[in-house]
Amino acid sequence: MMAIFGPIDLILSIAYWFVLIQVIMSWLINFQVLNLHQQFVAQIWYGLNRILEPIYRPIRRVMPDLGGIDLTPLVVLVIIISLRSYVLPELFQALS
Repeated sequence: MMAIFGPIDLILSIAYWFVLIQVIMSWLINFQVLNLHQQFVAQIWYGLNRILEPIYRPIRRVMPDLGGIDLTPLVVLVIIISLRSYVLPELFQALS
């Protein structure tokens, strides 16, 4: 069973860090600390957006429009933390 639990936990950990990095980058871009005209920054930014947009899209359809505030990354982080901390250990324990 650990052969299934380990990779799922690893994928959720990577997704957690991707979301966190994208949130921090969005703040730095909005406060003009980072510039999207720099090729390296733009490549990382667009790469993260392409990876995370399929995760964000269904959540954005359900969430109400809050104007300029996007709480979708927060919801994704809560889901990832809940899966890693509560759901997967309980599922692993139940199946063992």
